[in-house]
Amino acid sequence: MKSPEKREDRFVLTAVAAGVVISIFGVFSLAAQGEADGSPDRDDKATQSASSPTPGIDPEISRESEDDGKFVNLTLDDGPDPTWTPKALDLLEKHDVKATFCVTGPNARSHPDLVKRIVAEGHRLCNHSVSHDVTMDQQDFSYQSQEILDAKDMIDRASGGAKIWYYRAPGGAFTPESRKLAAENGMRPLGWNIDPGDYRRPGAQPILKKIKNQLSMGPTILLHDGGGDRAQTLEALEELLPWLKGQGYGFSFPKA
Repeated sequence: MKSPEKREDRFVLTAVAAGVVISIFGVFSLAAQGEADGSPDRDDKATQSASSPTPGIDPEISRESEDDGKFVNLTLDDGPDPTWTPKALDLLEKHDVKATFCVTGPNARSHPDLVKRIVAEGHRLCNHSVSHDVTMDQQDFSYQSQEILDAKDMIDRASGGAKIWYYRAPGGAFTPESRKLAAENGMRPLGWNIDPGDYRRPGAQPILKKIKNQLSMGPTILLHDGGGDRAQTLEALEELLPWLKGQGYGFSFPKA
């Protein structure tokens, strides 16, 4: 699926005169976000964050757990959804499990109460872009940056400025540039190890079986609480969470 993305050229001019070296570096400018997709203009805070990198964030894709040992990292994508996210949060609270919620910008903007609840209950936020475009790695960098930073602004506004720990590209459509931009804005690129294909709604038992079969592949589990009917995912989780505990697994977060 990956194809070389277009890159904005960086113009560098070096002039030497009277023993003084002058270096001028061009900077890219983001295309303005219009009203067509309903997203607001970024405020000064978001614009400033793009030019004031957050130090110490690794731009490599995170799939491992923060904790050593027998742990899994539960991640839920495409919400928040007014029907399924509250049910997922109730289920996680029932089993005393924390998760990472990869939310899209428009859904966060539409349901700020759920974003705030996610944070208040000890879960982590992840930026999942504006439009969930799985061809982002085929688009130019200005488009990718707009998708990431506009979503960040929407999530910031919805949460009241809570930390956004990660950025997960839709469909895993990362590029080196998008990973770097996310890291510069405080968000570790987030991948996964286990994908049971719950978004296809194959049934709760097939979802559960695939997760169990793929546990040897790594700790980060990809599931969904938005993007459609997630009854099967919740049914699978109801059985999965106590089963994992019974097998000696703990629940952690991906390395940030």
